[in-house]
Amino acid sequence: MIPASQLTDYLREQALKLDMTELQIAVMTLQAVIAVSKPTPSRDLYRYKVPKLGEGGSCSLFDELDETPYDLRVVLGVETPETTAGLVNLNALLDSVNAKIGADWLGIYRKIGSGKNAVLVKLAYKGGESRAEFPLTEEFAEFSNNSRVGLTGWAVVVDDVEQWRAEGGGYYECDSKVKSEICLPVLRSDDNVLGIIDAESFTAGHFTPERQVWLAALAIVLPQILINLPPLENGESLPN
Repeated sequence: MIPASQLTDYLREQALKLDMTELQIAVMTLQAVIAVSKPTPSRDLYRYKVPKLGEGGSCSLFDELDETPYDLRVVLGVETPETTAGLVNLNALLDSVNAKIGADWLGIYRKIGSGKNAVLVKLAYKGGESRAEFPLTEEFAEFSNNSRVGLTGWAVVVDDVEQWRAEGGGYYECDSKVKSEICLPVLRSDDNVLGIIDAESFTAGHFTPERQVWLAALAIVLPQILINLPPLENGESLPN
């Protein structure tokens, strides 16, 4: 059971004004999803299609996919039952959350590497193809909410993408149909960023507080999965 104080701390740190009772129920629901045994996946959880990138890798080329799928085994290592179980759980959580919020795109990313070499790697998602990695640099964070949240550990909520951009907000366009977005950090126990979640909708103002509750709950339960995925650097375990 995740302590109520941890839930309160997350809401306060992310400036999210959500109903605590609803959040507790959502967290317990998602923890139950993790606890339930699941069937063998019917698709490849380690490889997925990605769009070709534009000049310098700064933007995706819409409707043009790379011939080579992205392979998570490059960063997670060889397939093992434990790693597969972790990816199965991530996808089950996405299914459960999206059944509640109806996002047009929803994804989970994990931070890989450190310093200027750090990136966010997409481990699981629902929706159209999108880039697999987001650099964690100040330069990329100027126009990417994913990178900004990955660097700062602070949530970004965009109710209206068009208005956000008109007011000078940076925005990485993966799909021109997206009208609203919310990006939340997944934090370690020491409040350092472990990963992020990103949700997008083709409708402005889609992510109401009632829907934000489920995304906050997802961000709160994810560390117990992400921290137990395989070592990512030099064969060393990641600290909790």
